Amino acid sequence: MGNLLKHLAAFGKVLSLVACLLSAVSAQTVGATAARGRVITSFDAGWRFLKSDATGAEQPNFDDAAWRRLDVPHDWSIEGPFDKDNPTGGAGGFLPAGVGWYRKDFTLPTNYKNKRVFAEFDGVMANSDVWINGVHLGKRPYGYVSFGYELTAHLNFGAGRANVLAVRADNSGQPASRWYTGAGIYRHVRLVVTDPVHIERWGTFITTPEVTAERATVRVESTVVNESDAPRSVALKVSLFDPASRRLKIVETKSQTIAAGQSVVFR
Repeated sequence: MGNLLKHLAAFGKVLSLVACLLSAVSAQTVGATAARGRVITSFDAGWRFLKSDATGAEQPNFDDAAWRRLDVPHDWSIEGPFDKDNPTGGAGGFLPAGVGWYRKDFTLPTNYKNKRVFAEFDGVMANSDVWINGVHLGKRPYGYVSFGYELTAHLNFGAGRANVLAVRADNSGQPASRWYTGAGIYRHVRLVVTDPVHIERWGTFITTPEVTAERATVRVESTVVNESDAPRSVALKVSLFDPASRRLKIVETKSQTIAAGQSVVFR
């Protein structure tokens, strides 16, 4: 039992180290004069919302001035009214279901023209469609999973050149679950800006194949994508921190050439 507790304690320390490590993996073009990285901006504030369907609401010039202004996460169903005749039934709290629309206006600086720009949604209930400036990006037919889309090719850059991100959320198919699900953009939204050479979204995996009371092996695997128009020589640098934010180790991989439009897995 004593040895087991020691191993569990050691494993707990490794997990703490891994949590710190997740924020310390970065891709860098070899020979660059400055560190490359990604910019993550909360997109929770400043949405317009309509609690019904609306023809043409995906178009950037649609008039949404009368729509309600709010911040997400937002669940429009929980606002009611409660009614025993609502199709959600008892498992759904007798709350309303249907279609809701969200629209967000934003601008981007001109120096983002050579970047890659993504929108990430932690969850939209339930069946969602997303547009940027009237261009349909995709449909996510499930409300519990996170998802994202690249916006780059459809954006306007510079002061006074607005962009419109539109989301249609449809949970009208009821009953939908054995418990209350909610409706709308009920989790966080982010705008993510990267260089053309970047770590793939959700592309880093960390495991601990060997753990003892004395030492542990931490295995890091990251996929780096080259979305530029030329081959790039790239190396991966990994910093390991302890729970007190003290840097314990820095490891840099050998450089590899990534062809344009291709990706490489670094281990």
